[in-house]
Amino acid sequence: MRRFALILGLVFLWAPIALMAAYAFSGSRVPFQWGGFSLRWFVALAANERLLEAAWLSLRIGAAAATLATLLGLALGWVLARHGRFAGRSIFGVLTGAPLVLPEVVVGLALLLLFVGLQAMTGWPTQRGAVTVWLAHASLGMAYVAVLVQARLAGLDPALEEAAADLGARPFVVFTTITLPLIAPSLAAGWLLAFTLSLDDVVLASFVSGPGATTLPVYLFSQLRLGMTPEANALAVVMLALAGGLGLLVWALRLSR
Repeated sequence: MRRFALILGLVFLWAPIALMAAYAFSGSRVPFQWGGFSLRWFVALAANERLLEAAWLSLRIGAAAATLATLLGLALGWVLARHGRFAGRSIFGVLTGAPLVLPEVVVGLALLLLFVGLQAMTGWPTQRGAVTVWLAHASLGMAYVAVLVQARLAGLDPALEEAAADLGARPFVVFTTITLPLIAPSLAAGWLLAFTLSLDDVVLASFVSGPGATTLPVYLFSQLRLGMTPEANALAVVMLALAGGLGLLVWALRLSR
């Protein structure tokens, strides 16, 4: 029964993805209609500069947003896990986790008003674009990273850090040689989660992006109104192949140790 439930769950998760990948090799112009095996949409994808630019922009913003979110989330999680009680701690914790529970429409509108207000007061940002999308995605991702880091720090044995301090290590050395390696898995998980959230986001990017800063999800969503082509399926197959290749590489490296 457990094996059947596992198989059923895997089929439910992967059947739509496998179907999309299969239609990427269809010769029909209708995205979800089989028209014989063909590679025409991969050729069309290579020639679609606008789609490739949107994909490349999403990858760059996702990597930058995930990096900033990891750094900020590390600081937030550290404060919540290691600094005990202080004035305003409850409010600080609530504000840190607010992006986790607030609808993205509310967060997107709030960020839009923030950028408009900053532009009126300081002249920055001069226009909404890749930078504002990057900051918006980082503000969302850092909440997830903070939760992971806080949970990891709460589960660590403080005696390890105390022993290093008793042996004469300064706080920075204790952090870099003891604490950081121990929380590295949570930081890696947070980075990947923030990157995935950025790469998948439509709502926040729709609020804070501008001309010339159209991310891949926003571009694909706009294409739904005009009529999708299987080029999107072909791009999904390429991204799946890249993700699968990276996964196999990590697995091979772990086996080689």
